[in-house]
Amino acid sequence: MKLIVVSAGLSSPSSTRLLADRLAAETLGRVDADLEVIELRDLATEIAQHLVTGFPPARLAAALDAVAAADGLIAVTPVFAASYSGLFKSFFDVIDKDALTGKPVLLGATGGTARHSLVTEHALRPLFTYLRALVLPTAVYTASEDWGDEGLAQRIARAGAELARFMTPADRGAAPDVDTAAAIAPRSLTGAITSVDPADGFEVVPFAQRLAALRVE
Repeated sequence: MKLIVVSAGLSSPSSTRLLADRLAAETLGRVDADLEVIELRDLATEIAQHLVTGFPPARLAAALDAVAAADGLIAVTPVFAASYSGLFKSFFDVIDKDALTGKPVLLGATGGTARHSLVTEHALRPLFTYLRALVLPTAVYTASEDWGDEGLAQRIARAGAELARFMTPADRGAAPDVDTAAAIAPRSLTGAITSVDPADGFEVVPFAQRLAALRVE
């Protein structure tokens, strides 16, 4: 199997690449796959040429082919003007429209402040949904103050578990065990996906009961 990482970080080293590497490490700790990292800053000129001429230079063509052939994709971008970077968007503008169909994609983003934390949902997720990718439930956004935080490590581990599970062919075994299933998508007592770990214990209050409590006697 092949895991491809697309990183749109502009500096070297970059926090974007650091997040991409940690997501890849968590995934590869759970599934046996070859890893290839595509640094978009090294392909910026080729991407611009392709946009203008309609023909990809050799290095860019190889990167596009690698993404199309991948069994799983990790795509990470820095946040610019409350959205993904222009370089990131340009790369996925020139990819074949069917290249990501049904492919599991793990999304990540980095920024200077937590105020951009929803960029994965209002910008990245719609883009990859349009490309018909299988966008995983957990996306990881990292602000500057998040590095070293235990919560970040937990989100990365959860996201890596999701990608590893969806990269594994269905014929490689039975359904996931309870621990794996919980790592992918814990559910409430009603079956709805929840961020609360059922192992911690929690009480589900019916909505009608909540409404009744608000009534003025």
